[in-house]
Amino acid sequence: FLLQMAISNIRYGEGVTKEVGMDLQNLGARRVCLMTDKNLSRLPPVNAVLNSLAKHGINFQMYDNVRVEPTDQSFLNAIEFAKKGEFDAYVAVGGGSVMDTCKAANLYASSPTSDFLDYVNAPIGKGKPVTVPLKPLIAVPTTAGTGSETTGVAIFDFKELKVKTGIASRAIKPTLGIVDPLHTLSMPERIVANSGFDVLCHALESYTALPYNMRSPCPSNPINRPAYQGSNPISDVWALHALRIVAKYLKRAIRDPEDREARANMHLASAFAGIGFGNAGVHLCHGMSYPISGLVKSYKPKDYNVDHSLVPHGLSVVLTSPAVFAFTAQIRPERHLEAAEILGADIRTARIKDAGLVLADTLRKFLFDLNVDDGLAAIGYSKADIPALVKGTLPQERVTKLSPRPQTEEDLSALFEASMKLY
Repeated sequence: FLLQMAISNIRYGEGVTKEVGMDLQNLGARRVCLMTDKNLSRLPPVNAVLNSLAKHGINFQMYDNVRVEPTDQSFLNAIEFAKKGEFDAYVAVGGGSVMDTCKAANLYASSPTSDFLDYVNAPIGKGKPVTVPLKPLIAVPTTAGTGSETTGVAIFDFKELKVKTGIASRAIKPTLGIVDPLHTLSMPERIVANSGFDVLCHALESYTALPYNMRSPCPSNPINRPAYQGSNPISDVWALHALRIVAKYLKRAIRDPEDREARANMHLASAFAGIGFGNAGVHLCHGMSYPISGLVKSYKPKDYNVDHSLVPHGLSVVLTSPAVFAFTAQIRPERHLEAAEILGADIRTARIKDAGLVLADTLRKFLFDLNVDDGLAAIGYSKADIPALVKGTLPQERVTKLSPRPQTEEDLSALFEASMKLY
């Protein structure tokens, strides 16, 4: 029963972005790729990075074509840009979409003879281990959500199969995460909410995941040890701490854009939860969220300035959370009760066998208070879509196998059905 802890270097503080130019200088970078998306390219976070690069004379090219909720094609476009540019360092300024796209660009530009599916998670891709050296990547998160600055995971929509999948390897983890709470001040209300829900589920799922010492046999070579290893004593510390911050600050951060304390704390919680799930892994909320995002019909969320329909990742994850935790709670119910208590439930009279219902009710109340769409039906799904949603969940073994309770296709159908309406 082995456990391996991998963490990015993280630097935190208001205004810390101004150091990025010096970091690149210290790395001896000559040609830098700066990645962001169209919306952010005009906002203060990118401006702060540009100022720092200019001040320290860093030669860079900017790629601002990252797609919010990336696809295989949008990854390939960024990869092509990275290959042409022959960069020796990368800076990603944005949310999970930007950081993940930049990780993929760095990987395939560093491994130019590889086929795209070589590194994509099995069973969709070949899931080969990464053995090539990558260039330094500095991640500057602008949302308080994905924790992508701390993880070796890059997620995208695989269009042909209408399902999200990704690349998972410690090798693609950013060299440095620059967590500057000033950047969260430019987040609109719904982006604060949806990215906060991602933090909530990262913490809950990694704390309740199958314990690391109950996983399948130890890999014959450490290069094959998965990044996601199951809940473990180190990740537990980070997950619980992140959950406490979410309980205290998420509602405040959503309701008052000027509440700097709340937004700064959520930015930290995002990194903390990232350290937790980056080593423990997530399970069913995430596994089921990938087809919810991938099969989107016409839903366009408020506050997202995009030209395509999308279900924001944090929303796709949290909508199944009441059903999921009601289902998983029969394994380690005391952890589910503890989570409910942190989120504000009074558990003094709760029976251990009701742990799942208590946590599910607590989550429903939390979401109702924050005006979250009333289940999958409210974002365009119906019972007729359940078979396709289940089919899209099946290839997500990298995460579904971490559920503390194994699930059949019938179980997944029932979970999707229970998530159609929340209130």
